[in-house]
Amino acid sequence: MLALWLGAAAPGASAQTLAQPANTVILEVSSATSAPNSGPIAQFDLAMLDALPQRETVTSTPWYDGPQTFSGPLLSDLLNTLGVQGTTVRAVAINDYAVDIPVSDLLDYPVILASRHNGNLMSVRDKGPLFVVFPFDEVPSLNNEVYYARSAWQVRHIEVLP
Repeated sequence: MLALWLGAAAPGASAQTLAQPANTVILEVSSATSAPNSGPIAQFDLAMLDALPQRETVTSTPWYDGPQTFSGPLLSDLLNTLGVQGTTVRAVAINDYAVDIPVSDLLDYPVILASRHNGNLMSVRDKGPLFVVFPFDEVPSLNNEVYYARSAWQVRHIEVLP
């Protein structure tokens, strides 16, 4: 069983004090986080997510025609910021769809929590405001139903499980 403290994944990384969101909360993270800003939950607005290091992934997906450009923070960086422990990340969508993603996926692949598609903010109508994107073209072995199912869209909540 893989128990991992993501705060130790990068040299010199540690949980940071998390500011209060100044605008609409688009993501909540619950866990044994050491940096909550709303009781046991860490809340993020878009500006807070944008302040994290950003990654751009150009990839084909089953949901769009041809390669598309997605950008947002690495999920591992988001969790690293909070200094959380766990083996599984549960991504929960606006419609309560939930999927479990092994933390090992976040360490093995550059999985992003995309807020932008082709340079534009993702709307709820188009899988936003947040979409878990795997690098399908970079890692062809990810092109299967297991990883497609882990690509949750309209994400509103992330729960880090032991």
